[in-house]
Amino acid sequence: MTTTHTTLSHLRRFLLTGIVALPIALSISSHALSAPPTEEVNTTGLAVTDDTVQVGILHSLTGTMAISETGSVEAEQLAIEQINAQGGVLGRQIEPIIEDGASDWPTFADRTRKLLTQDNVPAIFGAWTSASRKAMLPVLERENGLLYYPTFYEGLEESPNVIYTGQEATQQILAGINWAWNEQGARTFYLIGSDYIWPRTSMKIARIHIEEVLGGEVLGEDYAPLGHTSFGSNINRIRLRKPDVIFAAVVGGSNVAWFRQLNAAGINADNQTLLTISVTEDEVLGIGGENVEGFYSSMKYFQSLDNENNAAFVEAFKERWGEDSVIGDVSQAAYLGPWLWKAGVEKAGSFDVDAVSAAMADIELTTAPEGYVQVHPNRHLWSKTRIGRWNEDGQATVVWESDLVEPNPFPEGYQ
Repeated sequence: MTTTHTTLSHLRRFLLTGIVALPIALSISSHALSAPPTEEVNTTGLAVTDDTVQVGILHSLTGTMAISETGSVEAEQLAIEQINAQGGVLGRQIEPIIEDGASDWPTFADRTRKLLTQDNVPAIFGAWTSASRKAMLPVLERENGLLYYPTFYEGLEESPNVIYTGQEATQQILAGINWAWNEQGARTFYLIGSDYIWPRTSMKIARIHIEEVLGGEVLGEDYAPLGHTSFGSNINRIRLRKPDVIFAAVVGGSNVAWFRQLNAAGINADNQTLLTISVTEDEVLGIGGENVEGFYSSMKYFQSLDNENNAAFVEAFKERWGEDSVIGDVSQAAYLGPWLWKAGVEKAGSFDVDAVSAAMADIELTTAPEGYVQVHPNRHLWSKTRIGRWNEDGQATVVWESDLVEPNPFPEGYQ
């Protein structure tokens, strides 16, 4: 395994301890195959030998997004270790090459190019922000790479070079706002997010839904640069306008300042409903549970989910990364990536990108921690939407859950 710029203690510990076999296994729709000859399963010069296959892991290990992306790296490594313990993929052990996107979008493009043209990996697991994914996409399409992208995002995209394991807007934004409207009686909203493509596009979709579909009112809309730490003026505007709901998409390390400053200003769950689409257990670990207690997140996964699949996953994750580690929505979606890729490779009988990409439709995971998921022909996953209310201990209580939602990355009227 190759690592670059890996300064985080979790990653250093991984280098010291090496591969650990863990008991959890995901059921997949294809069966494990013995190792066929390399010339049959690798016709395009990929990093595949008779015994190994190298893949890329590309996330922000440093910078403002590290608070959100570290868990994804850990989840992807855990999945790879478990797959290797079962015999690997087509009889080959997976060797991850870890790269640091450093919370910098041009760096994501550069590291993608390196992984595809120098390392010749057949798949990359990575990115978090839409800005990083958008920077990677032209490289992926030009060099014919395959990305498993784990983050909830704005939709309005479908590429043969990406499998989207997080939720798109109809599965998170619209479902979340509908919950606030129906269950909380919300009629006025204040929108706030970080200043880049995902929050801005998400808030455009949210505004259309609130004003044109539901007939509600948006009282204000603010954006702050990534890494921003001074939200006093935003909080003052929210005080003056008194929305029923603050609808937030503040991202990464900025969440620490945002929620702590809300709490210091006396805005809390006793006097204000807040629904965020960007805070998971990973962020709450840095924010502090006391600063988000009683607020809500719209996600498809929470660590507290009560099912056998998730109990086994949480146990394995904590055994691997420490009892104090937490698992957020994106980390769970990242964990699905290597398992879905394994299923695609075995269904195709090949590591070649075109063959695996074509094989992905309708692959299902029956024991994913979030529950059953299936790859739609539009390359997104059927998933449920869940609303979680945050507790002081940093965990969320699920207060609402949808049926499986068919992914629709191009909802009519929201583009």
